[in-house]
Amino acid sequence: MERPQFKPLRRAYGFDEVSIVPGDVTINPDQTNLDLKLGSVTLRIPVLAAALDALSSPKTAVAMSQLGGMAVINLEGLQARYANPDEIFQHILSVPQKEATGTLQKAYSAPIQEKFITDHVREVKKAKAICAVSMTPAWTKKLAPVAVEAGADIIVVQSTVTTARHISKSVKGLIISELIQKLGVPVVVGNAVSFSGSLELMEQGIDALLVGVGPGAICTTREVIGVGVPQVTATMDCAAAREEFKRRTGKYIPIITDGGIRTGGDLCKAFVAGADGVMLGSQLTASDEAPGKGYSWGMASPHMDLPRGTRIKVGSKGALKKILFGPSSVSDGTENYIGALRTCMGYCGAFTIQDLHRAEMVVAPAIRTEGKYHQLTQTMQ
Repeated sequence: MERPQFKPLRRAYGFDEVSIVPGDVTINPDQTNLDLKLGSVTLRIPVLAAALDALSSPKTAVAMSQLGGMAVINLEGLQARYANPDEIFQHILSVPQKEATGTLQKAYSAPIQEKFITDHVREVKKAKAICAVSMTPAWTKKLAPVAVEAGADIIVVQSTVTTARHISKSVKGLIISELIQKLGVPVVVGNAVSFSGSLELMEQGIDALLVGVGPGAICTTREVIGVGVPQVTATMDCAAAREEFKRRTGKYIPIITDGGIRTGGDLCKAFVAGADGVMLGSQLTASDEAPGKGYSWGMASPHMDLPRGTRIKVGSKGALKKILFGPSSVSDGTENYIGALRTCMGYCGAFTIQDLHRAEMVVAPAIRTEGKYHQLTQTMQ
C-alpha cells in the first residue's frame, strides 16, 4: 500500500544551486539596456539600496540617484527619530556584539518625528535626486502622506510578509488600492514569495513588488520563525504571477528581488529567474557613503518583542561607484555588480533585462565547487 502523505513538498532553489546557460548569440556588453521603470520613475540601473538605517541616508539617496539607481530611506528608522542620528550611530557601533540587540531596541524606542521626515525628503529633492521612502503597513496611512507632501517620488510599503488581505482588530486596516489612489505617486509593496500572494497584491494596483522573506545577510527570520522561500524559486514564482497578471490585464508589474544576493553571479541569477530589479543591502552598506561605517543591521533587528536580525560587520570597500561600477580590486564578485550584469547579458545575447528573462537556467548544486580544489583548499589555510 502506498504510504499516505500529510502534505506535498516541492523542491525550492537558492542562488548556490543553479547556474545560467549562455546563449547561442553573444553581444557587446556596452549595447545592453538596464532601465527599470517604476511607475512614472525610470532608473538607469536596476538597483535599489535597501531601507536599512546603516545604508540609506539622504546622502546615500543622492549618491545612488546620481549613479542611476535609487536608495530607499526608512521612515521608521533612527533618522526619523533623532535630530542628530550620528551620535546614536556611534553608540550602536561601539557596544559589544552581545549588547547590540538590546542597544538597538532602546535606540528605536524614541518617537518618530514627522518634522525629521519632511526635512530629509526635502534634503534629497533639493539635490534633484529621486527620493524613495519606506514604512511598514501599520505606519503607512500616517507617514506616507507626510512624505508625499514633502516631495517623495516613490512610496515603499514593506514588511517581512505583506498580503493584500490582512485580518486585524482595527476597524479599517490598510487598503492598498485606496492608498495608491490617494497618494498619486508610484507605490512599491513587499515582501512576497508566492504566486497567489503576489498576484493579489498586483491586483491592488501596485507599481512594483519586492520579493524575498528572510534571505538577507542580517536577517534571522528563517531561524526565529521558520518562514521563507529560497530566492531563485521565490523570484520565479512571483515572476509567474507577473506574467499571469500581464496576460489578464496587459499591465506589466516589475518585481524586485530583495535579499540573498552576495556576488555578481547571484545578482545575474536573480534576473534570469525573472527579476526586473534587485535590492541590495549589506553589499552597499560597505560603501563610504553609508552611515553604518562598516556595520549593518536589519529593520526587524530592534523589534521590542521578537527581534529578527543582528548587527554584523561588513567592512569597507570604498565608494558606491566602485562597488557598483568598478574597477574591481577583488576577484570574488563583490565589486562591479553592473559590469557583471552587462557581461552576463552579453554572454546570453540579451539586449534588455526582459531578454535576460528568457535565458536558460539549470540546477547545478556543484557550480561553485566544481574544479575549484585549489581555491577551496587555499582559502581554508
